[in-house]
This record gives sequence, C-alpha cells and structure tokens, in this order.
Amino acid sequence: MRTARIQPAFFVAWFCANLFCAAAPLVTIPINTGRDRLMVPLSLNGSNVAFKLDTGFSMTMINPDLAAPLHLRRAGEITIMGIAGEERSPTYEGATLDLGGVKYEPRRVAALSPNATRRPINGILGSGLFRQFVVEIDFAGKRLSLHARTNFNYSGQGEVVPLRFRRGHTTPIASAAILTTNQAWVRGEFEIDTGCDSGVCLGHDFIAAHRLLDDSETRGGAKVGVGGGVRTRSGHLPQLQLGNLKIENADADFFIESSPVDEGLAGHIGMGVFKRFKVIFDYSRQQMILEKP
Repeated sequence: MRTARIQPAFFVAWFCANLFCAAAPLVTIPINTGRDRLMVPLSLNGSNVAFKLDTGFSMTMINPDLAAPLHLRRAGEITIMGIAGEERSPTYEGATLDLGGVKYEPRRVAALSPNATRRPINGILGSGLFRQFVVEIDFAGKRLSLHARTNFNYSGQGEVVPLRFRRGHTTPIASAAILTTNQAWVRGEFEIDTGCDSGVCLGHDFIAAHRLLDDSETRGGAKVGVGGGVRTRSGHLPQLQLGNLKIENADADFFIESSPVDEGLAGHIGMGVFKRFKVIFDYSRQQMILEKP
C-alpha cells in the first residue's frame, strides 16, 4: 500500500493552527531599567533618543525642545491629568517612532511637562503603543519585545491577571489585595503604572477607610508629577496579592493628601513590583501576564 507523505510546510501550518504555535516577536530590543525607570532606545524622525515606557500615560509625550528641530507640526492642545492636578499641553503631528525597525506613528504626541518626571527625559511611550502591540518586558534580561496582536497566543506557566479599562480612560486596572500590618486582608482596584518607581502607591481616602497608617512604620516623603507635588509617607506592605501571586515586603507610598488615581480606586502598582517578573501586557485580550524569572 502506498503511504502518503506529509509535506513539512503543511505539517507546520497544521501544528500552529491546532496547537497554538507561538509566533516570534516582531522585534526585541535592549532596555535600561536603572533607577526603576524603563527606558527604551528608539529613533524619532531619524534622531536617536530614549523614551520612558509608561502605562500610566494616555498618549505619547515628547520633550517640547524636540518639536522644532524634528519638524513636528503644532496641532492644538489637551489637558493632562496628574497626581496633583492638571495642566494644559500643546500637541503635535508628524512623529514617526522606529523601535528596532518596527514603526509606530501616533496620530498626535503631546509636550511633556517638566514636572512629569524627576529627571529630564526625551519622551514617554504611553498607552498607544500598548494598544497597537502586545508588549513583553523581560526585566532580568533587560529586553523588550513587541508582538503582533493578531497571532499572539500565550502558552506559558505565568499568572494571567485580568485587566479592565474605565470608559474614556486608557490606564489598565487590576484587582489586588494587600496584607496590612495587623494581618488583615484588604481588597481594592489598582491602576497598573509602569511609570511609577514605587511598588504600591495608595490614595488618601483608601488609607483612611482602612486605617492603613495606624500601625505602619513609615517615614516622610513626597511625590512630584503633573500638577505639582504631594506629601506622602513611605514604608512597606507585608504582602501584595495579584491573582495567585503573593509579593512579599512590597515598597509602598501612602498619600497623606490627594491620590495618584481617580475616585473609587485604591491606588496604583508600579515598577517596584513589576521588576520582579517578566511582564506581558496584552490589551487586546485585557490581560497582564506575570512570569517569575
């Protein structure tokens, strides 16, 4: 009896279609994670710069000093909300960002406020990049990979954390629980903010409602961002739980006034937590994946 021969190309296509073969990333580039900032090298209109990667920003921002030499066109202005208030910011068209050969062309970019970061930077990659690609951040390997949304399938053993987005907002939100110093668990909704250099930042109303400072050992501090600065207390949380993951001794900033997030949210989770993992942001499927290194 004659035996049919399966062609290699046919076998690969069948295997990927039926067993969810993982597609290779579009690009993988080195990143700098020093000082709890995630800096990505890229080319902006042909000029080599580095931008901060920040899920907390609704759009891509640039240092206003770059607008004229890179021939960006003024196109109105927007209101930027920050931890201490709001500011008006001019916007520009004509920006083309090249990340290792992958082009990203936001419709508009906004001028970066001098108060937005502690140290001067060239710009910020905001939510637009996360909506166009699946973004994988390997902190241990200091690499960032961009995947096409359409053929990305995760098959690893990481913790898949559901994300949600408030109507009209672009920063993802996840449910989490914190263990207080008196061994009580408190649940809340937290923004996911890779631009935050702390582990967890907690808003004043959430702190007061759960009396989180009553028995906590903290020291005085402050946070500066868009809109100005606010007073904080800095300390640690015995434990933070995201899905089934438990993060021990997470850095925490307690806002004595105001809040880093909108009303109804507990606070946000930042780099002090995420740098312990490989993190994959998949906005198209509303999920964040945390892999232990």
